[in-house]
Amino acid sequence: MTTTSPATRPAPTQPPARPAWWGLLDGVVAGLLTVGVATVAAAFLVSVGQSSGQPAPIAAVSGAFIDRTPPWLKDFAIATFGTNDKRALLVGTVVVLTVACAAIGALAMRRLTAGLVAFAVVGLVGAGAVLTRPGAAPLDVLPTLVGTAVGLWFLSRGSGAGSSSAAAAATASSTAGPTRRWVVGGAVGAVAAWLGTRLGGDSAAATVSRDALKAVPLRGTTLTVPAGADLGVPGLTPYLVPNADFYRIDTAIVVPRIDANEWKLKVTGMVEREVEIDWKTLQSKQMHEALVTLTCVSNEVGGDLVGNAVWTGWPVRELLAMAGPKAGADMVLQTSVDGFTASTPLGALTDDRNALLAIRMNGEPLPFEHGFPVRVVVPGLYGYVSATKWVTELKVTTYADDVAYWTPRGWSAMGPIKTASRIDVPRAGAVVKAGTVAVAGVAWAQHRGISKVEVQVDQQPWAAARLAVDASTDTWRQWVYEWQATAGSHDIRVRAYDASGEVQSPLEAPPAPDGATGIHVVTVRVE
Repeated sequence: MTTTSPATRPAPTQPPARPAWWGLLDGVVAGLLTVGVATVAAAFLVSVGQSSGQPAPIAAVSGAFIDRTPPWLKDFAIATFGTNDKRALLVGTVVVLTVACAAIGALAMRRLTAGLVAFAVVGLVGAGAVLTRPGAAPLDVLPTLVGTAVGLWFLSRGSGAGSSSAAAAATASSTAGPTRRWVVGGAVGAVAAWLGTRLGGDSAAATVSRDALKAVPLRGTTLTVPAGADLGVPGLTPYLVPNADFYRIDTAIVVPRIDANEWKLKVTGMVEREVEIDWKTLQSKQMHEALVTLTCVSNEVGGDLVGNAVWTGWPVRELLAMAGPKAGADMVLQTSVDGFTASTPLGALTDDRNALLAIRMNGEPLPFEHGFPVRVVVPGLYGYVSATKWVTELKVTTYADDVAYWTPRGWSAMGPIKTASRIDVPRAGAVVKAGTVAVAGVAWAQHRGISKVEVQVDQQPWAAARLAVDASTDTWRQWVYEWQATAGSHDIRVRAYDASGEVQSPLEAPPAPDGATGIHVVTVRVE
């Protein structure tokens, strides 16, 4: 029998130390798998009608963040990213999650249990965010939990911690095994995320119901935009903004896609009788067309968060008349399918203005992004207190008893639109030739109308601009001033007067809490 002495016995083979970046990649791929599996599972849950909330974790976390956003951060996001604010938030959420998962992966490579616990905590945070979304049910957390379980499995398999077998050592010493894991795991996660986004971002029934509206003839009054409402100045914003170019500001991370045939709107609260209407009932009503300019309260002086369109819908006052508001009520709390609420003065919905339950925009069915199947349009009020998309409830109440989404966040409970004006051409920083230069733009004072616009070049006296035909007191008016430009650098200012003759405020104020004020100024160079 042959024996080996301790002195000559080979030392046990030790697994070589793995590079630190292995753990980072393990964590990132585990996170991608979690998000991918959860997203596709959430899309399936929605497609089979088992969820009315927001079961996809990334969208839920982003939505929960928006709900807790202070006014100053909201203003910063809109001022910086404009209508791409939600896309920026989603990208930011993904970046933060990627960094967190990478750090957890590095931790798991050193201390597997601690890394797995940290990963599970992140998954539970996502599940908690899902439960905070409007309409959420316990079943909605299932996709996030399943995705987290898959991520935990991948992370635990990749660590190799606690294994001293030769096979484990061989695997750990070769990049082939981990590379295959990362490629396969990453590919599965990416494909699942893409598939889930595609399935969750569209509803065949919603699309069919929207397409069907195109064939429905309009029942009710129609309007024609008068000749001369659009001056046709090159570079000037068109009088009617195309649907694809119309600004979009709301709190919905994922655009709701609602089957119109499943839509219902109820009137509750301080009413003689509660009323509920469905899509078929609304379609049977006499529709009304109205020109209305919408304005976001976050619009800065000279900003583009304002747009004009032809809206088709049923007057809100007729629906409220069916319910019979009780004495003492002074507000209607509008609620969207995504949980957003707006506090609208009752008088603005019951007087003779064109406050509509709109179903069409510029002659087309509402785009999903702008509230299909039904949204509210109220002339004269900023959108945050009036223009609720995907509306599902009107609660007649009082300002003393209820508050809307933005009021606790520091915004005014009432939001009448302030008189404002903007220079569209020439743009700030433009270089123009000496001679006659068309200075043109738009001015608005919804539900009051614009009576005059004046332009000032440098410190010269204010001069009257030529106004386009006034199509409605609820819309903006285009204006143009023929400037005799001379060589040099020049500052151009504009100001507008409402129908009562009151000039817009020259005092500079930020959007919060009730709309920006100030004079729009552009500097141009003349050669």
